[in-house]
This record gives sequence, structure tokens and C-alpha cells, in this order.
Amino acid sequence: MSILKSVGDFFALDIGTNAIRVVQLSGTPGRWSLIHYGYATVHMKDTAADSKEAERRLGESIMTAIGQSGIRTKNVVVGVPAQKSFTTIIDIPHMPVQELKSTIKYQIDKYVPMSIDEAKVDWVSLGQSQRNPNEEEILISSTANSYVEQRLEMLENLGLNVVAMEPEPIAMLRSLLPPGVMDAWLILDVGEMATNLVVAYQGTPRLVRTIPTGLATLTKSAAQNLNVQEDQARQFILKFGLAQDKLEGQVVRALESSLDAFIAEVEKSVKFFQTRYPNGKVNGAILGGFASTIPLFGEYISAKTSLQCRAVSPLASVNIAQADQQQLAPVAAEFAVVLGLAARGGDV
Repeated sequence: MSILKSVGDFFALDIGTNAIRVVQLSGTPGRWSLIHYGYATVHMKDTAADSKEAERRLGESIMTAIGQSGIRTKNVVVGVPAQKSFTTIIDIPHMPVQELKSTIKYQIDKYVPMSIDEAKVDWVSLGQSQRNPNEEEILISSTANSYVEQRLEMLENLGLNVVAMEPEPIAMLRSLLPPGVMDAWLILDVGEMATNLVVAYQGTPRLVRTIPTGLATLTKSAAQNLNVQEDQARQFILKFGLAQDKLEGQVVRALESSLDAFIAEVEKSVKFFQTRYPNGKVNGAILGGFASTIPLFGEYISAKTSLQCRAVSPLASVNIAQADQQQLAPVAAEFAVVLGLAARGGDV
């Protein structure tokens, strides 16, 4: 799925909260090879601020990442943060493809939380509805024109040609969901400021949400409750995680209120999914991002929700040279979105 349609050779760009990631792959789905990648840190204030100076510094970081990668093409696919997009699934009466294309543009306005004239909208059919055999499910995604236009202008000023923009949760599904998995799985990718949550069923996204809890949320909570500086609290979380036998369990106790809110959102999402898809029992949770690197994070979720969790590296299904594996190891968990963008094709 894309807000803009992609064509030809391209590389993927993930403008994260504190890092820029670029990737170019070769091959076909299931047989991808990493040919180029780049990584550059960026100040959070430059990705959040709306000023020309912040945009200039952000542009410099993007060009640094591209420059170190060896990428030559100017065609780029860009991720749209979940907070900047809206994704939902609707049921409409089944009809021939051409009739669907002409009809759905009149239906979309009912579901997108902004004027259709102020939004870029894309949609894809997921096939027959699970609730009514006479209907089909449509996945709709939208983002504000103002956001798209601002991002396009910035990247075009860098000499890049944006051929597609895609919501990050849709992209991450390609890199974290193992190939061929058709039963229902919850995918949790914990980022710096928020968590992308997707429930995949029959290989496609059936529920897409954002939980406003990320590593920064946990860090702030730990710093306040432990009365330490935030950089030290962050180190505690990444080193000791949720272990009860480390630092006398102080870290996990300091995070309990934030984690309780996080777990409540996870359980709410699973319940919502299983209400819509009563035959699609969620088998477990796939963890990406910081969820896969914070010690005992998966075990904590399993204990609270009964969901069996497994951490997945987005690099697992990509052929990578040994030297590049070692280079990427410290930040591999951060590459779910950009690898998913690079692996996009004719799929959702």
C-alpha cells in the first residue's frame, strides 16, 4: 500500500526520531539481498521542529546517510509515521473491480477523519469479508496533504524523487512477519516515542494502531521514580530491562505504571481484533524495535497477557554479507520500517 504509487528502481528512507536509515535491496520477496545501507544520527528537535533551520539540518543528516551508503538512484520510498497517518478497514458490498474503483472514492469520505480534499488516500482490497460473504474488506490509509507536501518539498530540494510514501506500520509487517504465516499474530515494534501495533491475519494487516508509549516514555518514568538522570535511566532499561533480580527489581517497579498502560492497550487491541475476527485467534506476539532488545520485555508481556512472545530481527530474512551483519548488529532492531519499505512491491 502507498500514498503515492512507486515505479522502477528505488531505495527506502526512514526518517526516525533520532536516526536516519536508508536501504536498497536486490532480488525478489523471500530472496532479498542487502546491497546498500546507511545510518546517521539526528537530533530529535530537528525531526520534530517546523523551522527552516531544523529542516536544513535534517536534510544534511539524510544526505550523510545516503552518502555513506553508496546508493546512486534518486528514486526514494519514504515512510509515513503512524502518528501522521490514519489506517482503517471497512466492509463494502462485493462488486467488480472497475465498479469498485469508481465507487470507493465516494465511500472513503465517510471513514477518513479529515476532509477528502485535504488528504492523500490509498486503499487496497483484502478479499472477502470475514463477517459477510457478500462483502469485501478494504484497507484504507490516509495522511494530510500538508504533511505530504512539506515532506515532498524537502526531499525534492535535496535532489530526490519521491516515488512512494507508505505508512510505517504497513511497511514493518514485511520485515517482521515471517513469510507464509497465515494465522493471526500481533506485531509490536517499540520505537523511541511510540509503538507501532499491527495484527496480521492471513498475511495482511487487519488492525493498525499506535500506542503512545516508547523507550522515551519508559525512560522518563524510570528517571522520575528512581530519581536519576534520564540518560542513566535509559542505560538501566537497556542493560537490566525488566529483571526482578537486577538492581533489586527497582527498574521494573519504576516502570510498572507505564507498562500497565501499555499492556492495557495491547489487550484492548487483541480483544477488538478477535471481536471482528472470531475465528482468528491471536497465536502470539512478534517483537521488534526496543521490544526485542529490552531484556525480559517479552517475558513480561507473556506473563501479563498469556501471549507467547518472540523477538524477530528484521534482518533475518535478508541475505547480508558477514561484515555488514557485524556493522549493523548494534542497530539492527531499528531497521524494521526501512527494510519493509525497501521490500515493497505489488503486495499490501
